[in-house]
Amino acid sequence: MSTESEASVKRRQMSEEQALPMQQKEDTSSKGPIPSVITNMDSKWKNWWIRTFFTIVMVAPFCGVVFLGPIVLSLLVVAIFLKCFQEIISIGYSKYKEYNLPLYRLLNWYFLFVSVYFLYGDNFFFYYTEYRTSIGVIGLLSRFHRIISFSFYLIGFVMFVLTLKKDFYQIQFAMFGWTHLTLFVLGCQAYLVIQNVFEGLFWFLLPVTMVICNDIMAYFFGFFFGRTRLIKLSPKKTWEGFLGAFVSTVLFGFVFSYVLAKFDYFICYDSECERLPMFILQEYHIGSISIHLYPAQLHSIPLSVFASLIAPFGGFFASGFKRANNIKDFSDVIPGHGGIMDRFDCQMLMATFANIYYFTFCGSPHPDKLLSMVFALPVEKQLHILEQLKEKLSEATGTASQ
Repeated sequence: MSTESEASVKRRQMSEEQALPMQQKEDTSSKGPIPSVITNMDSKWKNWWIRTFFTIVMVAPFCGVVFLGPIVLSLLVVAIFLKCFQEIISIGYSKYKEYNLPLYRLLNWYFLFVSVYFLYGDNFFFYYTEYRTSIGVIGLLSRFHRIISFSFYLIGFVMFVLTLKKDFYQIQFAMFGWTHLTLFVLGCQAYLVIQNVFEGLFWFLLPVTMVICNDIMAYFFGFFFGRTRLIKLSPKKTWEGFLGAFVSTVLFGFVFSYVLAKFDYFICYDSECERLPMFILQEYHIGSISIHLYPAQLHSIPLSVFASLIAPFGGFFASGFKRANNIKDFSDVIPGHGGIMDRFDCQMLMATFANIYYFTFCGSPHPDKLLSMVFALPVEKQLHILEQLKEKLSEATGTASQ
């Protein structure tokens, strides 16, 4: 017995020695760009530093892109939309790839191309109406943008019907619905975000940075003070982080909106537009105290409240989606964070609310944009509008004089 036990011990030792170099190799290869001083830390603090490092890596280039103008920023939104679509579609593809569905990947990306062409082009031609009167290819694309987009979609629809196979009807229609639902959820958000960009970077940067601030501060307060679980779908979310992030986001939004309102660059996509009243300093009296604020700062309060209380449910929704598909993250493209979709799940609800809030309470037609739309009309219709305008103005001046 002793001889057998000694032999077994030796075999175990030899196997451990053989496995040790492989384990060391795996550990070394897994470090990647992360310094060894971080990888040797306790797992809790290691995750903290990794998340902090890559947060800075993501935020710094974003700040540079902001100053490249609305068109480049809109292209960034489209790029994020593409990556989020790829991450979600890959989940469905991993489940059904063994069925070898005909043209499945090709049709997915084709419908994505049609969505991007329609959403980005629709916003671009709406805000740059001068292209409607231009001569050449761009003028034709502008005037017939929607019928061209719909024609592209019909081509994809017909291709899908022609690829239906008898034994895979249910699976093919399930993936068709998966693709379209993904395009609807992500595409609508991208469309509204691009609208926010062209209505003024203020309405893009403020809600986006509010969600970023809320996410960072929720992690900060939860990391240092978190004790009470907030929701079962996200076990790491705590009430302490939730409340700390709420207060921090409201304060951040009020201050950051003041900073943005000071600069014309963040107010209009067109450098020649005039300041709206909400971006002009007003005097407010609180008892005997007089303070000067931009009215836009008051609008930041409902936005920050939404970013703190409702937008996180976009993240909870994504957590439930990942649990339903037995995955931890949408991908591993960002160490410590997961995939692009993991970082932008809360932005979905926020983009919609910011757009609806702006056009409900703050938006007003820009005179320069109205004029450009009028100039895009035929001369006969321009003269008709001029006569109607003269009539309305004479009535208004006559009423005012009485």
